[in-house]
Amino acid sequence: MKTKSSKNYRIGILGDGGWGTTLAILLSKKGFDITLWGAFKNYTEELKKKRINAKFLPGIKIPKSIKITSNLSGVVTVVDIIVLAVPSQFIRRTVKRLRIFDLKNKIILSVAKGIENNTLMLVSDIIKDELGANLKLAVLSGPTIAHEVAVGIPTTAVIASKNLTLAKELQNIFNTSRFRIYINSDIRGVELGGAVKNVIAIACGISDGLSFGTNTKAAILTRGLVEIKRLGKAMGAKPETFNGISGLGDLVTTCASIYSRNRYVGEQIGKGKTIKEILKNMQMIAEGILTTKSVYQLARKYKVDMPITNQVYSVLYKNKNPLKAVNDLMTRRRKEEGK
Repeated sequence: MKTKSSKNYRIGILGDGGWGTTLAILLSKKGFDITLWGAFKNYTEELKKKRINAKFLPGIKIPKSIKITSNLSGVVTVVDIIVLAVPSQFIRRTVKRLRIFDLKNKIILSVAKGIENNTLMLVSDIIKDELGANLKLAVLSGPTIAHEVAVGIPTTAVIASKNLTLAKELQNIFNTSRFRIYINSDIRGVELGGAVKNVIAIACGISDGLSFGTNTKAAILTRGLVEIKRLGKAMGAKPETFNGISGLGDLVTTCASIYSRNRYVGEQIGKGKTIKEILKNMQMIAEGILTTKSVYQLARKYKVDMPITNQVYSVLYKNKNPLKAVNDLMTRRRKEEGK
C-alpha cells in the first residue's frame, strides 16, 4: 500500500516490455492509478484481453486495475508521472512525441539503460535535448532482472536526480518490502554504470560460450569495473557511484544471470553463432550490442584505456575470433593492478 507521504499519483508507463510491465504491476499493487502504454495497438489489445505479457514477461498476471493502451495522448495528458521504459534506442523517437504536451508539472523518470550511437548521449541527456533542461527528471537503475522483481524476489535499485527532494519522493513511491530503493545525486554515474555493464556482460557471455570457468568471469568482472570507473571519471561521474548498486551490483547481476540478454548474446557468440543468427531468434533487445559501439567511441573521445570493450567491439563489429580476442587480452603488456 502507499505510504502516508505519497500523493495519489497517476502514473503512465511508456513501454510494455518486461521491465515496464513489471513496474506497472509493482506500482499497481501499491494502490497507484497505473496506465501501461505500448507503441503497437495489436499487442496492447492482446495484453488487455489476455492480461499476460507472453512475449516479454511470461507467466505473470497483469492486474485488471492496470489500464493498457496505445493512445499516447490519452496517457500523457492525465498522468502526474511519466516512466520511460522503452529501449534506449527508441528513447529519442518516443520523447519527440512528448514535445506537444505541457510537461511543466509532470515528473519524468527514465528506467532505460543505454548510450545513443550518433550523439553518444546518455538517456537523461537525450530527454533534456528534446524537452529542455527545466524538467522534473530522475533515473532509476540497478540490478533489476524484471522477472525476479515481478515474482517478489528481494531487489535493490537506485533513483538518481539532481533534485534530491524529487528523488526522495520517487523513492517513497517505488519502495516496497521487496524492492528497496536508494537515492543518489550522480545521474551520470548511475546511467553510465547501467549502460556500460552490458558491454562487460557480453564479454562474460563469450567466456561462458567458450566454456571458460569462474576464474575467467571473475577477471572480466573485476577488470570490467576498472574500465567503467575510468570512463566514468573522465566523463565527470563520481567514482564511488560505481562501487554501489547501479555499478558493481548491476554488473554482477547482468554478467551472471541466466535471464541476462547481453550475457546470452555473448554466450552464443562464444559458441560460434553470428550476431545475425542470434538476433533472429530473440524477442527482446540486447542493449549491449549497440552500447558497445557507443562506449568504444567514448573511450576514444576521452582517451580512456578500455581493453575489454575494445575486444568486444572487435568481435561484434569486425568479426574477430573470440578466442583470438581472449588471447590478445591475456598477452597485453604487463602492468601494476591499479594502473
